[in-house]
Amino acid sequence: MPLKLRVFLGLWSVLWHLFLPLVLVYLYRRGRKDTLYNQFIGERFGRYAQPLRGAIWVHAVSLGELRSAVPMIQAFLDRGEKIVVTHFTPAGRRETEKVFAREIEAGQLHCVWVPLETSWAYRAFFRNYTPKLGLVMEIEIWPRMVMASQRAGVPLFMCNAQYPSKSIVKDQKSFGLRPAVMQHYAGAFVKSDLQAERFAAVNVPNIHVTGELRFDQPIPDHLPPAGHAARRWLNASERPVVSLGSTVEGEDQLYIDAMKKMLATSEVKPLFIYIPRRPERFEEIYDRLCGEGFSVLRRSSALPDTLNVATIEKLEPLIDAPDVVLGDSLGEMYFYLAMADKSVVGGGFVPAGAHNIIEPLALKKPVITGPETWTIEYPFLEAEAAGVACSAANADELTELLTGAFTPSAQEIDDFFSAHAGGTAKLMAALPAALEAAGSNA
Repeated sequence: MPLKLRVFLGLWSVLWHLFLPLVLVYLYRRGRKDTLYNQFIGERFGRYAQPLRGAIWVHAVSLGELRSAVPMIQAFLDRGEKIVVTHFTPAGRRETEKVFAREIEAGQLHCVWVPLETSWAYRAFFRNYTPKLGLVMEIEIWPRMVMASQRAGVPLFMCNAQYPSKSIVKDQKSFGLRPAVMQHYAGAFVKSDLQAERFAAVNVPNIHVTGELRFDQPIPDHLPPAGHAARRWLNASERPVVSLGSTVEGEDQLYIDAMKKMLATSEVKPLFIYIPRRPERFEEIYDRLCGEGFSVLRRSSALPDTLNVATIEKLEPLIDAPDVVLGDSLGEMYFYLAMADKSVVGGGFVPAGAHNIIEPLALKKPVITGPETWTIEYPFLEAEAAGVACSAANADELTELLTGAFTPSAQEIDDFFSAHAGGTAKLMAALPAALEAAGSNA
């Protein structure tokens, strides 16, 4: 191990122990808005109620990573494997508990908090679960997790991984510490040939190109029909409908400006479905939209808790349809997307970068995001080349694209989607060779 990495790991451990009280304060404060942050605190220190030995460990830090992991987890379950899924945020944990409720009840799957970044917390985790292998979704590089796995003899792989161009530039300015940590992974299952080249350039071993797992993400059968029924209930069958999904702090005003311009200039009044990425923002966004003069209907108060065609068709049709439906719920993205003609994906108008464009493409919706697409280089570049996704630089360009300048057909989107599906099967096929290579390199 290089000296610079040894020094870094020592400092990393010291800092984590020094600031551990602040981490607990952070969890406590987040727990004021979401009480799940403050539950099962012992798990964050490697203390778990029941062991599940010989499980496959999947780390999905939050909701987006969990959703990308669902088809892979299901494939392992279908093979009879036991699974432990670790999270850091409540959104991911709740989704796991919802999607895999039956397997959790049967004891085949455990859903727990990931240990905090200390060697002793990970030792306790490995004593409870003795995983046969670990799969870390996307590009989560936690030094203690990686080193503790190596020390415990658990082959840990990056999964559905990409190495964005901005991350490469950042790493080049930070003494190459993150690449040095990545070299201690057992291997990587990456999204594309370009990503394989990037990981190989920083000496990550045992690389396999398996595509993007999100293309295999299952669509809940009841949500798209419920979305179509809701559009009829909203008296919006003849109105242009735009979804603005996974919106984040710092870009709301741009969307508001585009929405106002469309309402002022469109011959037929459009309907907007506004879906903040974080539930902590639901109240803030509702107040802001109302303050900007929009009429706003909240999904949480206007629609039944259980969404399906039957429950929506029982509602009295709306006479005065709103300007905006606020998507203040979790796990119902396909319901909102099904209502839309075009979909805007949030994050692309702030430096942190755009979020997942695959969900709207799965429902054959044209996708628009902002210029910061470095987080989704794959599949955005491929989708842009195929003419089914594009980026806007500002509110005026966004308005122009939403009002007719961007009109790919459903067949074009379907062809693109079909060409990129199958990541789960590719990963499962590559896994034996990857494990064999990890064993020989241990």
